[in-house]
Amino acid sequence: MSTESEFTNIHRETEEVTGLRTADYWFDLPEELIAQDPSQVRDMARLLVMDRKTGALEHRIFRDIKDYLMPGDVLVLNNTRVIPARLLGTKEGTGAHVEVFLLKRKEADVWETLVKPGKKLRPGARVTFGDGSLKAQILEVVDDGNRLVRFEYEGIFEEVLDRLGEMPLPPYIRKKLENPEMYQTVYAKYDGSAAAPTAGLHFTRELLAEIEKMGVSLAFVTLHVGLGTFRPVKVDDVKNHHMHTEWYQVTEETAEIINRAKKEGRRVICVGTTSCRTVESAAGEDGLVRAGADNTSIFIYPGYRFRVMDALITNFHLPESTLVMLVSAFAGRENVLSAYGEAVRERYRFFSFGDAMFIH
Repeated sequence: MSTESEFTNIHRETEEVTGLRTADYWFDLPEELIAQDPSQVRDMARLLVMDRKTGALEHRIFRDIKDYLMPGDVLVLNNTRVIPARLLGTKEGTGAHVEVFLLKRKEADVWETLVKPGKKLRPGARVTFGDGSLKAQILEVVDDGNRLVRFEYEGIFEEVLDRLGEMPLPPYIRKKLENPEMYQTVYAKYDGSAAAPTAGLHFTRELLAEIEKMGVSLAFVTLHVGLGTFRPVKVDDVKNHHMHTEWYQVTEETAEIINRAKKEGRRVICVGTTSCRTVESAAGEDGLVRAGADNTSIFIYPGYRFRVMDALITNFHLPESTLVMLVSAFAGRENVLSAYGEAVRERYRFFSFGDAMFIH
């Protein structure tokens, strides 16, 4: 496998590109269009279909995705599972209320975390959660002010976390989620994400079964989504943005399914930007996907040369976000901003619980 450093801000340019200022990805998004609730019927969300060569648009519903798939296509899906990563506790000695948000497991019981308020949790501080069956000690301060934390508990950590932790919804969703499973894909399998791969939320088991019956192959990858996916771009020049790092894995079976499709000229369709970032990170110069596990901080923005992905299913993203930049790299910035303008006019729902696009 390639090393993480090779994937840091990878940018495979094919020609001189424009649209490398963060402000180039601004569009006016009324706050009421940021969806606060998931669709009650997953595959009844709206679907905006875009031909990336012409920019032509069609308005459909998500279950119509079958009309755009062909026998031989490969759907790449991220089977990560969101963990109840938000822990509310009290600081020992003072009783101050604190929040510890799990970001990434570093060792068996040591996690990199985001803590609030940070000034109360310096190295050496101890925190008690819930009924006291989970405790933590702050070990050190690392990048971005995050803390390394060692947890103490009896039994199995995941079971303790299920009991005491809360589902980590994005910061712009202010309503409490009544059914946490609505923030998981129906194929979620491996615990580790701080956020859901939300394009996949639109699939039902029945829809996936119908798609497979059509002769479409399903290929699963795992990328544990980090909170950095919500981190705003704070630099004027896109190229200077520091991308967060995420862990991913591609199995031998998935690599074989994708590589065979590419060799035979069949389409590889990524479900979500996380699946896209996974297969593009795992691909070599020859365009073949390598099986294995690694970390990636790949940053895809206009000028990037895609090696694997031929079409993309994705939600609508926020202005000036790295996700809008990725979609623009694939479909063209002017096409994307024009489509987003249409989506705003037609009152599509945006971001994690929102509607979807199919770009082909």
